Amino acid sequence: MTGALLLRPLWLLALLPLLALAWWLDRRGPSAGGWERVMPPPMLAAMRALGVLGGGAGRWAAQGPVAGAALLVLGLSGPALPRADAPVLARTDSVLLAIDLSPSVARGPALAQAQQAAAALLQDMAGRPVGLILYGGEAYAASAPTTDPRTLQTLIGVLDADTVPGQGSRPAAAIGLAGQMLADAGQADLVLISDGGGVDAQALAEADRLAEQGLRLWAVRVVGSAPEAPLPASDALQRLVRGGQLVPADDIDRLAARLRQGGQRRRDPALSALGYRDLGPFVAALAALPLLQMLRRRA
Repeated sequence: MTGALLLRPLWLLALLPLLALAWWLDRRGPSAGGWERVMPPPMLAAMRALGVLGGGAGRWAAQGPVAGAALLVLGLSGPALPRADAPVLARTDSVLLAIDLSPSVARGPALAQAQQAAAALLQDMAGRPVGLILYGGEAYAASAPTTDPRTLQTLIGVLDADTVPGQGSRPAAAIGLAGQMLADAGQADLVLISDGGGVDAQALAEADRLAEQGLRLWAVRVVGSAPEAPLPASDALQRLVRGGQLVPADDIDRLAARLRQGGQRRRDPALSALGYRDLGPFVAALAALPLLQMLRRRA
């Protein structure tokens, strides 16, 4: 019985009135239809032995309903044992990778860095679900968070300058889309892989809104913009970071180590019962024994 517990222990409080009822029935003694109050005890015992009066089953006969009710209460309290075959619950602290495919990145050496950084993060997420956002002038959800990184590795490997239509770079759109995708995720992270282009007041406002949801925003800086592309401010990505850090693309292992931790983990109390085998129904079924004893036919 090592590790046994009660899943619903508050039901045991119902035993208190049952104990009081059992004590009262015991003090009252077996019922004989009121004759016990007027007949001498020897005569009452003889009449009961002849089967003329009720109560011949003894003083414990009246305790049958109380015993049945007590077994029902014990069953409702949920006695349980740990399950050896308890299911393994997948982690739900998702990570979203948002890759900048604006012309300044997609048409220069920075694209290869972005692909390598995203692939490295996918290989070392320790079971965390990973999703993918691609953005330029607009943001697109390429994949919802999944625990199978192979599907995303194939997609990342074929990214090019024509993957995302349109021109421009709007990280605000990517951050806003990430907030929608992770609205009910609890603990989650967004990793923005970019050269820092397009960071404006709207992007900063979206980053603040993401932080208010309890999500962390990390940034990976890639270098090697396309020829004739405007150079973004050197501190653009640093201003976007909320709860995370800014790391260069060649130091992606440090970021992967931080993301493996997944931040604070919360255990859902509603899931705790999955690790135990509830014996309550079996105990409650035993209540039928004293109740059936009351129905047996006497000769």
